[in-house]
Amino acid sequence: MSEERHDYYIEVATGEISRSSTDSEWNFKISATDEEITQLREVFDSNHSVDWQNFYRAHVPYVQYHFDRENDAYDENLHQVYEMLHRLGDEDVKTFIESIGILDSKPHEDHE
Repeated sequence: MSEERHDYYIEVATGEISRSSTDSEWNFKISATDEEITQLREVFDSNHSVDWQNFYRAHVPYVQYHFDRENDAYDENLHQVYEMLHRLGDEDVKTFIESIGILDSKPHEDHE
């Protein structure tokens, strides 16, 4: 049994997900089920939490960006967002995401 798909409009910077293309700014149009949108919302919510952790960490000058777990978590979440947008988006979305190369490698794989 397949779930019904709906069009959603995504603003990556703010983590906003809307069913309307005119209510606010958006970067990507995708077609997704309720479950897929819930998963995307969870990743955006996780990034919001990590973003606050990064704000507090930014005031600790001796921790460099590339050795900071919170930044790694933010980057991994952003990678997951773009993976989902690539999977759920139309050809224009897929082409754009492929052109920026964000899916070419996992974040921070050279630090493991």
